[in-house]
Amino acid sequence: MRTRMRMLLLGAVALLAAACGSTPQAIPFQLPADNRLPPGAAVLTPGPSERGDQSCNPTASLRPGAQPQPGAMPAGSTMATIVADGKLRVGVDQNQTQFGYRNPATGQIEGFDIDIAREIARDLFGDPDRIELHPTESADRSQVLIDNKVDMVTQTFSATCARRKQIQFSTTYLLADQRLLVTKTSGIHSAADLAGKKVCGVYRSTTLDAVFALPQHPTVIGMVNWLDCLTALQQGEVDAASTDAPILVGLKLQDPNLELVGDAMDTDAFAVGIQQQATDFVRFVNGVLQRLRTDGTWQRLYDRWLSGVGPSPGPPPARYSD
Repeated sequence: MRTRMRMLLLGAVALLAAACGSTPQAIPFQLPADNRLPPGAAVLTPGPSERGDQSCNPTASLRPGAQPQPGAMPAGSTMATIVADGKLRVGVDQNQTQFGYRNPATGQIEGFDIDIAREIARDLFGDPDRIELHPTESADRSQVLIDNKVDMVTQTFSATCARRKQIQFSTTYLLADQRLLVTKTSGIHSAADLAGKKVCGVYRSTTLDAVFALPQHPTVIGMVNWLDCLTALQQGEVDAASTDAPILVGLKLQDPNLELVGDAMDTDAFAVGIQQQATDFVRFVNGVLQRLRTDGTWQRLYDRWLSGVGPSPGPPPARYSD
């Protein structure tokens, strides 16, 4: 049985690596046969850096024009096609508390990212409920856009130059510092304490870069989603998880024995992912985000979902490339 489980794990990781393209190299044979890590978990070695490409300004996006009225999109536009379809298809997470998670009481996917999508649907249709949510693994966020499975992605999606070669991004709607999540009895107080430790991250996350760059050389364990990291941390299979602080706060809310430690390791800029050719839709979405910044909606959403992260920093200012 143990041999069969290892073969299944190897197959799952091989398929995942093939689908992810530039995922750091998985070397699952380093995991002990009796480990309790979730299926798809693997020890990682550094791959192409998600943040390393500095050939552009990753947070600069297309300037919005005059916003059309809901339901009255310009003929032939991407927005008109979406309205004609009757729904906005959105790639989201269902495992990130506060951003996109399935509420056990209602069965509905809720969170900050979901409400951002609902506001975009509001300005498209005049109805925020005209959305079709597609739960998507973090590693597949760009691919579902390339394959036209969704119209956009709102899923703690960091804008980078490497990703901009395949898809478009809106202006930034949230900035987040990368931190560490550990148990209160771990003895880990900062990144300097990670030598010889096991640190959990999610495949294709930009936050893997900062962990691989540490001089202390921790072992990096790749997971499919952040709930898997939470489980591994609770079971003592990893010593820390590292990603953007708002995501870690969502994990901490599920276990009072966890705490965030250390200084910021890097910063990510969350934006809406959009298909490469849909420049008109990028401008439209940027118009919606500008409304959220100025009419108080952004602050209302922050207060509802992210107040546990800390005092509101206010919405990030828009930066435009033209």
